[in-house]
Amino acid sequence: MIDYDYDVAIVGAGPAGTTTALYAARAGLKVVLIDKKKFPRDKICGDAISGKSITYLRELGLLDKLQQIPHKVVYGVIFSSPNTSSIKIYFQPNKDNGDLHGFICRRIEFDNLLFQTAKKEMDTLEESPVEDLILENDQVIGVRIKRDTGETLDITARVVVGADGFSSVVARKLGIYELDPDHHLVATRAYYRGVTGMDDSIELHYIKDILPGYFWIFPADNGLANVGLGMVHSKLKKKGIRLRQAHEAATRHPFFRERFENAELMDDIQGWNLPVGSKRRRVHGNGFLLVGDAAGLIDPFTGEGIGNAMCSGKIAAQVLTEVCAGKDYSANALQEYPRRLWERLGPELHLAYQLQRVGRIWPLINLVVSKAQRNEEVKQWIANMMAGNVPKSELTNPFTYLKLLFK
Repeated sequence: MIDYDYDVAIVGAGPAGTTTALYAARAGLKVVLIDKKKFPRDKICGDAISGKSITYLRELGLLDKLQQIPHKVVYGVIFSSPNTSSIKIYFQPNKDNGDLHGFICRRIEFDNLLFQTAKKEMDTLEESPVEDLILENDQVIGVRIKRDTGETLDITARVVVGADGFSSVVARKLGIYELDPDHHLVATRAYYRGVTGMDDSIELHYIKDILPGYFWIFPADNGLANVGLGMVHSKLKKKGIRLRQAHEAATRHPFFRERFENAELMDDIQGWNLPVGSKRRRVHGNGFLLVGDAAGLIDPFTGEGIGNAMCSGKIAAQVLTEVCAGKDYSANALQEYPRRLWERLGPELHLAYQLQRVGRIWPLINLVVSKAQRNEEVKQWIANMMAGNVPKSELTNPFTYLKLLFK
């Protein structure tokens, strides 16, 4: 019988890892949270904190604290089509969240808020990259980390949670990491000062040259703008597009040129990878779970990942609390995690993938946006769809979209 150091060892202290850690620790589990970086640290991201994220922040008692650090409140989203038609959709409340707003909070601030909260409630290890997993009879029983002193340290746990992003060491060491170009976005991000024309909305622009993909402009704190683009990896390679050049070209597009004319680039244009939830990846096994980007849960249509990361963290913590009460930490015992995860996120990820595929047909995007410009009923339907207020049966019925187009 192993004398475990912890009930749960979590690798990665971003939103998925810290959410798992906080829910699990507050349920009475002994948790250690491990990260290769020292906080505060930046993370390339669009920085959008959606309504779904707000639900978990409120449950964790962190919503008021979020509003005390640098942030920007947003109340809607502006969509534009390849022909430069645009609509503004205001956020709608849903059954889980009555808020009519979201936040833009730079990840250097947001992740540090989550981590410092966790640091007060459990053991944490910074600057401690995982070098290997500890296995016994095909069962993960811990991690081997390298401390900032150069020494290695073995930590055992009933379950190891991989919350370490798209290039997850946990997934790689287990041989289950994959980069499927058809279910993977590549994206850029840069901060600008002096972008004009921003209001209290996030902006998603569908430019013909980067379809299937989008160009975003998000208003951030202190007059900054988070600007980037995302594109399906396989299509990027097929079209021979260089991401940095595409980013720069988007800021010079006739529709945006004037807005960026006097804008100052505050840092380098950086790129990163987004494994999207259009494909169900393996997310559990003997003694381990994967959450957040490590599980590939990013929205295929918008590229938003924080809400789904936190959602997976809460579900993981619930299952871990149940499993750690017993003595079986096998894949069979942990099977409840993927079942609940896909039950909760599967339908909306499938819908987002369908919308992404529709987004490849640029005349159709033009038609939908133009229709919403003229028809308040269509615009309201889109708002309710974004809020999750439209029945799944309606969303999966092709006649729904035909009816909308002919309204």
